Amino acid sequence: MSHILNDELKFTRRVFIRLTAVTVGLAASFEAVFFKTWAFAQASISGLPQPDETVEATMKRLFGNRTVSSGEGKIKIELPQIAEDGGNVAITVDASLPVSGATHVSHLYIIADKNRRPMLAKFSFTPDSGRAFVSTSIRLATTTDVRAVVEMNDGKLFAVSKNVRVTISGCDLPPQG
Repeated sequence: MSHILNDELKFTRRVFIRLTAVTVGLAASFEAVFFKTWAFAQASISGLPQPDETVEATMKRLFGNRTVSSGEGKIKIELPQIAEDGGNVAITVDASLPVSGATHVSHLYIIADKNRRPMLAKFSFTPDSGRAFVSTSIRLATTTDVRAVVEMNDGKLFAVSKNVRVTISGCDLPPQG
């Protein structure tokens, strides 16, 4: 009698383990198919960058159809002409535009045209910031134009750019094609 019970228990355990394995497999498949599609759709809706986004798509995602005016005389961008190491390129952006008052700087973006993801940084300013000034390091994939775009609180955009020759890539190169 105990022999029959043990066989029934083994059968029950085997069935339980198989059902558990099938359930986990189905759940993983469901997640792989539906969650990734949902997450990708959410990224598109929320304005997050897409994989291998072009600079045109980045500009459209960030600024829509707004006109970007020249920032010459308003924005000063300092970068080396030749970056020996694209993994550590010093950049300084100084905007002579106000950070307080009726019309003021709200954001400053640093964008590298030929990077896999062009938007490298976004800085926000408040009246307590004092001035719109940033000094940092960026990574560049290849020789490219680097843009500094200043967004005013009324939606106006000003930009300057400078070309940097990169001798050693600091990150993955975007796909060619």
